[in-house]
Amino acid sequence: MAAFRDMEEVSQGLLSLLGANRAEAQQRRLLGRHEQVVERLLETQDSAEQRLREILAAEEEVAQSLLDAKERAHRGGVELQQLEAELRKAGEEDTRLKASLLQLTRELEELKETEASLERQEREVDEDTTVTIPSAVYVAQLYRQISKIEWDYECEPGMLKGIHHGPSVAQPVQLDSTQLSKKFISDYLWNLVDTDW
Repeated sequence: MAAFRDMEEVSQGLLSLLGANRAEAQQRRLLGRHEQVVERLLETQDSAEQRLREILAAEEEVAQSLLDAKERAHRGGVELQQLEAELRKAGEEDTRLKASLLQLTRELEELKETEASLERQEREVDEDTTVTIPSAVYVAQLYRQISKIEWDYECEPGMLKGIHHGPSVAQPVQLDSTQLSKKFISDYLWNLVDTDW
């Protein structure tokens, strides 16, 4: 801007010089000054062009950096979407595994309860067996002595087989419990017993 002001000043000086018909010395001085102004103007123009090239290069570099940053951001966005999808899948798998673990835990608890129940029942059976078997054996032995019937324990299910050792002869006993009532079977067996003690 200063260069343009100087040029304007020189131009006005030249006009005044020409208009007043002044001396040649003043004209030389103004021409020298005009040359200096033109040189300064050319230097300023060169400097401005250099700065403009630097600014354009910097703008190009910034634009390239911006494009690179946008590309990185795009790639980052794609990677972020992939990571979010993987995270969702992992969350779904985690939920499925937790549900499976919960189901297995419930089954394990049920099995523990079943095992505890079976152990209780086994203890109860052991206790009953300890008490009942000797008394059952006693009752069976007593009944055998009274009834004098020797039972066949290897006969087919539903059949009662054995041999009654009566006062005079032994006779076979064979009853089908699927066709006869329990009362009839009981009465029949007790009728075999000799009540003349």
